[in-house]
Amino acid sequence: MIERTFIEQGMKKIQIEEYMKTQLSRAGFTGLQMVKTPLVTRIVLRVARPGLAIGKGGQNIRMLTEEIEKRFDIDNPQIEIQDIKTPALDSRATVDKMVELIERGYSWKSVVFRTTRDIKEAGAQGVEMLLKGKLSGKGGRKRKHRMIDGYMKKAGDQVKLVDTAKASAYPKAGAIGITISIIRPEVVFPDKINIKTIINDRKNAEKVAIEKATAEKEKAEAKEEEKAAEEKKEEKAVKEKSKEEKKEKPEKTEKAKETGKKPEKKKQEKEVKKPVEKKEKGKEEKKADKKTEKKEKVKTEKKSEKDGKEKAVKEEKKTEKEKKKTEKKEKK
Repeated sequence: MIERTFIEQGMKKIQIEEYMKTQLSRAGFTGLQMVKTPLVTRIVLRVARPGLAIGKGGQNIRMLTEEIEKRFDIDNPQIEIQDIKTPALDSRATVDKMVELIERGYSWKSVVFRTTRDIKEAGAQGVEMLLKGKLSGKGGRKRKHRMIDGYMKKAGDQVKLVDTAKASAYPKAGAIGITISIIRPEVVFPDKINIKTIINDRKNAEKVAIEKATAEKEKAEAKEEEKAAEEKKEEKAVKEKSKEEKKEKPEKTEKAKETGKKPEKKKQEKEVKKPVEKKEKGKEEKKADKKTEKKEKVKTEKKSEKDGKEKAVKEEKKTEKEKKKTEKKEKK
């Protein structure tokens, strides 16, 4: 059955918790969390004083891992220690602290008032302490004392959001049962939620987001405008330089005329133009020669055709004359 495996796992967890309480009582052990993976079983220990739990060079952790592996048959246990940032807001840690102080001999009233003050100073929304047992001392009957400060939830499914813990102290007079319930500052109950405030907060957040987006767009546009202005300035500077260069050129030519010398640049330009012009002339002459040759060929062909036709006509006439002569002779 699958249920048995889950029950066995739960029993193992309870046994490990009890073992850890005895071993890490001075370190302020509050609870553990087991996560099983294919390679390792992670055991996260919540501790108020992690230095005492770790020990010198991690001696305590090594010893605890070895004992857990032997006693509870857990494959490759890996212990991790999680520090409780505010022990005053952890019900388990505060109950253990109260039990320790009462068993040492401190009066339960002073312990209760001191712990409630510490919890409220830590920022809790509400605290409730309920003590039952031998509170009156020797010979007195059992009594019940309830100490409450702030807001407390006691009915409905919202009670799950309240952090509760129970413990029992054993002073000389007799046993005292302690229950503490704390509502932490980050807890938000559904019946305490105001829809209007949530809607207003969302609207404000949207407005802030829109304002940020507009500010970023304006910055980007300003940067683009600055770039465009810089580019225009550069173009103007280039144009001014070109104008200055053009102005300087005619001044140089005038100076050259005055001295009776032509500017060297024009000479170079002419020298460059001459071979170019010669090449162009040579190309044009070649084209003209080709055209004339084609015309002469056409003329010669036409003349040869005419001469051939004339010869053929003359030969035909001669043959006709000869035929006539022969015909006359035959008649005679």
